[in-house]
Amino acid sequence: MKPGIHPAYGPVVFRDRAADFAFLTRSTATSDKTVEWEDGNTYPVIDVEISSKSHPFYTGTARVLDTAGRVERFERRYGRRGTA
Repeated sequence: MKPGIHPAYGPVVFRDRAADFAFLTRSTATSDKTVEWEDGNTYPVIDVEISSKSHPFYTGTARVLDTAGRVERFERRYGRRGTA
């Protein structure tokens, strides 16, 4: 890599406060806030709104839409077209 043009890449804690979940990873994202991690070191922390612990897809609370019922309701309401 060319020196001096890339952002610093280092450890960062991403924290989902709604799910009380945090994980340590490496990133170029930075923050002025810090948190003391389980290993006793202090890392920058970035608060996120959704993580794998709170997203409906990963938690199994996602709703399945009835697309077939919607098509039938549309056809009942507006009728079928193209019967020539």
